[in-house]
Amino acid sequence: MSELARTLAEALRHCPWAELARPAQLPPSGGWRIWALIAGRGSGKTRAASEHLTSEIMAGRARHVAVVGRTAADTRDVMVEGPSGLLAVAPAFFRPTYEPSKRRLSWPNGAVATTFSADEPDLLRGPQHDLAWCDELAAWERAQETWNNLMLGLRLGAARCIVSTTPRPIPLIRDLFARDGRDVAVTKMATHENLPNLAAGFAQDIVSRYAGTHLGRQELFGELLLDTPGALWSRDLLEKTRVASPPMVTGTRTDGQQVQIPDLVRVVVGVDPSVAATAEGAAECGIVVCGIDRQRPLPHAYVLQDASVRASPDTWARRVVSVYRVHLADRVVAETNQGGVLVANVLRTVDPSLSLTTVHAARSKQARAEPVAALYEQGRVHHVGLHAELEEQLCGWVPGEGESPDRLDALVWAVTNLIVTPGSVSLKDKLASMTDFERARYFAAQSAALTWKT
Repeated sequence: MSELARTLAEALRHCPWAELARPAQLPPSGGWRIWALIAGRGSGKTRAASEHLTSEIMAGRARHVAVVGRTAADTRDVMVEGPSGLLAVAPAFFRPTYEPSKRRLSWPNGAVATTFSADEPDLLRGPQHDLAWCDELAAWERAQETWNNLMLGLRLGAARCIVSTTPRPIPLIRDLFARDGRDVAVTKMATHENLPNLAAGFAQDIVSRYAGTHLGRQELFGELLLDTPGALWSRDLLEKTRVASPPMVTGTRTDGQQVQIPDLVRVVVGVDPSVAATAEGAAECGIVVCGIDRQRPLPHAYVLQDASVRASPDTWARRVVSVYRVHLADRVVAETNQGGVLVANVLRTVDPSLSLTTVHAARSKQARAEPVAALYEQGRVHHVGLHAELEEQLCGWVPGEGESPDRLDALVWAVTNLIVTPGSVSLKDKLASMTDFERARYFAAQSAALTWKT
């Protein structure tokens, strides 16, 4: 069979996306400039955006395309090479050539797409495009700067942009919702609409985890969650104080290599324990890791990790000791209102050398939480990256109402201990005093899957 005959045969076998897609996965009518696919996890938003971009290129309506993801790895692994990415959805007779080193995809009709990441917004200065695809816009660390540079370059022909994201109430997403019906067309999709195409394990793990919760409205139904009246924390406040990393300092590994490590005076693991004998029916054990810098006279605290877990005492105690070691923490601060001496005993069983302080809540939760919330308002507490479930508790808890939030409690204990306890030895000095084995263990832990960002 000749190459031309093979191409024609493949074209005849190709099933158009319009015949496979759900109505919500097809572009809306009207004169929109931005199509915002605001959807829950696994709802098919990536496939919809990828298919629409491909169809625009096939029709010759797009020649210079920008493909922008949260990071370079996300752009490559999800938007280009992923199971719903541009290479996967393209028909065999119209598959693009991908050149990772040039960050470029080239289609048979001459159209070209360049890949970008939101952590390098300056790369979008200068290039002009007639079509752009932005994936997980709500999770971009430098969202506004990247978006501004992209919009300034989206000026060829009848330029349009596709946004596919699970929502978060950052200013960009709020602005898109406010412009719906004008130059923006918002399409909402829920996870359950796509369950037949998802692995059974996904439904058990993600859907059951979030179903019936306030956060599930965002993660499963793609709703934009706004602030709860009366809550001590607001989402705007968390966004304003969020940072990409804690203060860093150059450290030297045992092999002589220079690396960047967190420059924190103290690191504390706050614990709000669960005392149920088994994980079934147990409340969550709040486990939050925080550190404090050397700023004077007013140091700043950094929320490094939310490691909370619903588990038996032995399991959560091992989790506490694990993050204590990974983050080279100075102390574990654990509440003993429930469980009493059991809390200390179960932690000591896992690690007898653990530096442990037990605390008993004599004041109300509101009285303990308000000073910490005030530190946020002063700009002295920063979340390193996104901690979705912890932040949901912070912004959803109204004093005197609802269940006791375990993650919030753990955070309050950690930050309170850091702010009232003066720092003694910096991490840099602490590393200098370690043995070669201890330093090697620390740097190995920093390279492991458990990182500063969650």
